[in-house]
Amino acid sequence: MRVSRAERTANYVILVGFAMFALYPVLTILAAALGPDDTGRATSSVLGLHPGNFSIAWNVGHFSSYLATSVLVSTTVVVVSVVFSILSGFALGTMRFRGSTLLFYAFLVGIMMPSEAIVVPLYYDLRTLGLTDTLWAVVLPQIAQSVAFGTFWMRAYFRTSSRSLVEAARLDGASTRRILWSVLVPLARPAIVTLTVLVFMWTWNEFLIPLVMVTSESLRTAPLGLAFFQGQYTQGFTLLAAGACIVATPVVLVYLFLQRHFIAGMLEGAVRE
Repeated sequence: MRVSRAERTANYVILVGFAMFALYPVLTILAAALGPDDTGRATSSVLGLHPGNFSIAWNVGHFSSYLATSVLVSTTVVVVSVVFSILSGFALGTMRFRGSTLLFYAFLVGIMMPSEAIVVPLYYDLRTLGLTDTLWAVVLPQIAQSVAFGTFWMRAYFRTSSRSLVEAARLDGASTRRILWSVLVPLARPAIVTLTVLVFMWTWNEFLIPLVMVTSESLRTAPLGLAFFQGQYTQGFTLLAAGACIVATPVVLVYLFLQRHFIAGMLEGAVRE
């Protein structure tokens, strides 16, 4: 179908309008972070901007420790969740066994159950096991939540995977494990990358579980540290905005680095569904 120049122009105008609407809060925070410190602290200026706010926020807010904890937690959750999701998605998407449908519905319940509904009983369960105020208390609940969605995501892919390739691999004598890791997983790279980015963003931005499960400052994640940064270390908005930019930077970098695969995976998942 041929699109007229007027229609194409209108589409671009609408897209630019939505882009500006989405970027305005981000640009506002960035502008505040580069502005003069509203607490009266003197900072160096470069072309009217104050990049020294970031170094002050980094040192005063102990963000190096918070970011290191978030990197450790996010990496562990992403690796374990993606591997388990591939295995469970492959089993539920390509195999038929007794109880598979019921098991899949159990994963769906895990997707629909909000963290707010289970965080209190989960805290008492982990306290009974002696895991509260440890990294395990932060990692394990998020792995469970991520595997629930990851199983649903990868099952949708494996259910529509090429049967001819699987049969050809079986005729060549390939085992089930070899078919999964050597045939299907390479083809599923866009879906796996999309799942990786989503799990990373959810884990990095998680606030409630670290807030409830840990009390030690050394175990605080970046979003939790940012919440304590306001009021405990500064009363001004400038340094808070700088801290927010620091916390958000890893997520932005991961998305920018993997955006092509992420978009391809989202589009492929939409077509498959």
